[in-house]
Amino acid sequence: MWQRFKNSVFFIRWSSWEYYPAYLTNIPVVFFWLYFSVKARSLFFFSAANPAIETGGVLGESKIKIIQQIPEKFKPTTVFVPKQTSFHQILQWLKDAQLTFPIIAKPDIGERGFLVEKLSSMEELQQYHQQNQVNFLIQEFVSYPVEAAILHYRYPHQSQGTVSSVCIKEFLSIEGDGENTVLQLMEKKPRAKLQIERLSPILAEKGLLNVIPSKGEKIELSAIGNHCKGAKFLNGNALIDDQMRKVFDQISLQLKDIYFCRYDLKCQSIADLKQGKNFKILEINGVAAEPAHIYDPTYSVSQAYKDLFQQWKVIYEISYYQYRNGVEYMTFGEAKKAVKEYLAYMKKA
Repeated sequence: MWQRFKNSVFFIRWSSWEYYPAYLTNIPVVFFWLYFSVKARSLFFFSAANPAIETGGVLGESKIKIIQQIPEKFKPTTVFVPKQTSFHQILQWLKDAQLTFPIIAKPDIGERGFLVEKLSSMEELQQYHQQNQVNFLIQEFVSYPVEAAILHYRYPHQSQGTVSSVCIKEFLSIEGDGENTVLQLMEKKPRAKLQIERLSPILAEKGLLNVIPSKGEKIELSAIGNHCKGAKFLNGNALIDDQMRKVFDQISLQLKDIYFCRYDLKCQSIADLKQGKNFKILEINGVAAEPAHIYDPTYSVSQAYKDLFQQWKVIYEISYYQYRNGVEYMTFGEAKKAVKEYLAYMKKA
């Protein structure tokens, strides 16, 4: 009976803090925010850290506006699709951009993998288009094998910044044993078991759910590197060095009014990344971006919150410097409007 309980979704979800719901894990973060709000004398001080991003990157930010700032060399081919665009027009834009399947579709506003999908055919794109009545992006599927999240910040008066977090993402997969089906293998792997409800219809449609993979055969279950979609986040902070910092310093200096952000990217290798080649930045996230390495299953909760406190300290310091140099904090009225618009958007999406 204990073994059965131990293998249950309930036990898996509550036995490791990386799976806890955000409303629980963010309780200490709320106190960090309030502490620095008192110091800054503003609840919305964080907006000044990234004036170019709506709310500084807490909510409601437009992905396409940020992507447009990425240096051309590192920018994936991206098509912005306004809501109510005809499917015929979308196909024409894909042709003009020379985009071929597979592609990535994602809403212009959203986080934590919300409505992000890898689409492999025109039929899947048409279905995505019909189901989502909001502005969305179509992006080339970057086939580089390594996906990472690099958190970098720079004080406005300095040309040299800091890489404070490196997370290497491991896509959700199972390995065949020559005896069990894909579904049975997912049942045996805790991380995959949490995704069965979401992935079963997709795998069934592809005819994979009841396939028996040969021994040693690896089946990738999801090509999206989001934690909520089963990706495993690994602490890559040992990879931080001056080479990596210089690469992101150079990129940061080309971004206007963005000083604290996380680069979600794919690269050929970490060695290439440190040389500033063979990588594409999928998106840039603002002050709400977490140092993703803290979700490594071996990372301690206490150290994770120490890292998060340090992150908010840096956000406060950058914001306060900006404020002293004429950058206004977001007002209560502006914040209220942003929240109202975001909630209305999420309801529609």
